[in-house]
Amino acid sequence: MKPGILVISHGSREPEWVQLVDDAVAAAAASPRLSGVPVVSSFLEIVEGRLIQDGIDTLEQQGVTDLYVVPLFVSSGSTHVDEIGQAFGLPWVSDLEGDLSTFRVAAKVTYGLPIDDDLEIAELLVANIAELSTEPAKEALLLVGHGSKENVFHERWQQGLTRLGERLRALGGFARAEYAMLLPDQAAAKLQEMQTKHPEESVIVVPLFLSQGYFTNHVIPKRLSGLTYRYNGRAMLPHPAIERWLERQITGWLDRAREK
Repeated sequence: MKPGILVISHGSREPEWVQLVDDAVAAAAASPRLSGVPVVSSFLEIVEGRLIQDGIDTLEQQGVTDLYVVPLFVSSGSTHVDEIGQAFGLPWVSDLEGDLSTFRVAAKVTYGLPIDDDLEIAELLVANIAELSTEPAKEALLLVGHGSKENVFHERWQQGLTRLGERLRALGGFARAEYAMLLPDQAAAKLQEMQTKHPEESVIVVPLFLSQGYFTNHVIPKRLSGLTYRYNGRAMLPHPAIERWLERQITGWLDRAREK
């Protein structure tokens, strides 16, 4: 067995976004526990020459026979996570057909899980908003994620956001945690509802995005325009917790694979 790791994230036209992801993957790959194991960072779209098939080809050219695929996405509610799985030949989780063609891959593939409500990532998010909080017991959190209108994926987003919100609330001692999706467009209505029900509470908006960019800098502020809230737009990267999350996923698979 020659193991190899393919980390897949969405991709962006913003070079800074791509660099933040690459830096996190490189930091995880530098772990002594991954010595000798090739790790490639690839992208679902946009980043030409570094798409998923390019990554597969690179690893197989190095003799990889067992491939662990890490979907570096925020939620299992992302349709992209299922779309990628379909292209690797995995069963569909809904009747929504992805746009990707089936990948050419000879290696044995194991498909990992996205971030969802990982505890260490919850701690990262609490640290991100610490500068916005003065009296947590009188503050509420509004988690804002991309979301999906498709039934199965919408439910997965709901479940993940609910669990993650409760983690953040408990970790930071906040009064409550609610969530909203951008797809469907829920953010402004949810914020107004929170303020109507609990006018005594300040609301801190927590963006659930891997890296700062279009959604954190433009979409969320535009959707909440004219409303009162606290927000700093900080995303998950850069942060060593993402690097550790990647390392945990990879080493966990390696340990299981080597035991077989």
